[in-house]
Amino acid sequence: MTDLLTGPAATVDPYHETPELPPLADSIAYIRSLRKPTVADVLRDASARGKVAVQPRCGVGNQAQQLELLIALEHGGQPDVHTLTIDAHTRMRRFDQALRCIRQRPEDLNGYPLVGHGWARGRELNDAVRAPIQIRHGSPHPWALFETSLASGFTAFEGGGICYNLPYAKNFPIEESLALWREVDSVCGDLAREGIVIDREYFGTLTAVLMPPSISLAISFLEAVLAAREGVRCVSIAYPQGGEIVQDVATLRSIPRLAQRYLPDTVACYPVLHQYMGPFPRARRSADALIFYGSIAARLGGAAKVLTKTHQEAFGVPDAEANVHGLATTHLAASGLLDFITVDEDRVAQEGEWIEQEVAEIVEPLLDAPGELLSSIPRAFAEGRLDIPFSASRLARSEIVPARDSSGAIRYLSAGSLPFSDLTRQRHRLQLEEHDEQTGTMRLLDRLTRDINYFAGK
Repeated sequence: MTDLLTGPAATVDPYHETPELPPLADSIAYIRSLRKPTVADVLRDASARGKVAVQPRCGVGNQAQQLELLIALEHGGQPDVHTLTIDAHTRMRRFDQALRCIRQRPEDLNGYPLVGHGWARGRELNDAVRAPIQIRHGSPHPWALFETSLASGFTAFEGGGICYNLPYAKNFPIEESLALWREVDSVCGDLAREGIVIDREYFGTLTAVLMPPSISLAISFLEAVLAAREGVRCVSIAYPQGGEIVQDVATLRSIPRLAQRYLPDTVACYPVLHQYMGPFPRARRSADALIFYGSIAARLGGAAKVLTKTHQEAFGVPDAEANVHGLATTHLAASGLLDFITVDEDRVAQEGEWIEQEVAEIVEPLLDAPGELLSSIPRAFAEGRLDIPFSASRLARSEIVPARDSSGAIRYLSAGSLPFSDLTRQRHRLQLEEHDEQTGTMRLLDRLTRDINYFAGK
């Protein structure tokens, strides 16, 4: 088994309040001793029962406040999975600055600085709640955070070499981030052989607004294929609610079928929905309705898990009470008592076929090409055959321009250099032309602003 204190992590100089990481065998023994399911257990159980596991977002800088927040969410909202959202200093490996904030002004941190607090405090959080904990962060260089997460006994680690690079970093080489995340996946493969299954979730949300489903799924499945080759046994494919029920349901239902096509049967793959990630309405009843709407989409789409939002999203970081209310609204919408709510199955099936065809047109040229996928992915981004709209990175062309059609579904106004067939491009063009006939032509900036703020004024 890989030793977590050797390899690429040997050059990392993390600043811990708890200075030394325990041996890997100790971390494995600790995880086995926990009287709680792993995140993989939660996902498997939810999927088997046809239920949707519920997970809030959570992360503050102070240890006592973080502990209090987790306990408040557990007692008030009964989540199936907890979150530790990591602060920006830790994400960018500024461990000394994170530690300075811990000691002087923890309220300045925009998340939980796990590396700075160290694994012993991580275990304190883990021991305080019944639900397992996932790390969510946004770092292209994950090693120090991953090893501290593992020592803390957290059984899910989000991210990948694409989804935690191009949406966040300006000029971080794709080859490097893929190689760094390969080390994480390799250790997860080693752990799986020891009976410890770490869920590896891929942030298909990417840049979060107006995300075409086929781009979200294509990039997540490329990362999942790489993980499977390293022995990972549990992956979650996360998709951001777009806001049109047929498209959202079709996208979620496509995930298991795409997993059958691209992943070995040794890998469990679960659909995950992020409730709407774009600008939220300010009116509370409208915000609650949007949360409810996302939960309905998750249930109808067969999601194994949903990441919740709150009615305070339009105003900044939500408090514990708002998070508890968001969890309650989500639990209500995901209830089997609402099974009478249905969706047009013919439209869902048709939309799903198109989504899967688009994903195939993007990923199969890469999967079928000779050579290493680790090197062909960066080339594909350089040539525009892979792309992300509104990317922060110079290494993505961002030639994709998404737009909403008359139903609110997200289409490609421009597909850039994606390797789409003429038929695929024609379909998107016709769907948007119909919308233009109804609304008239608009300047591109005005159109994007309108589509991004689709729910903000409702």
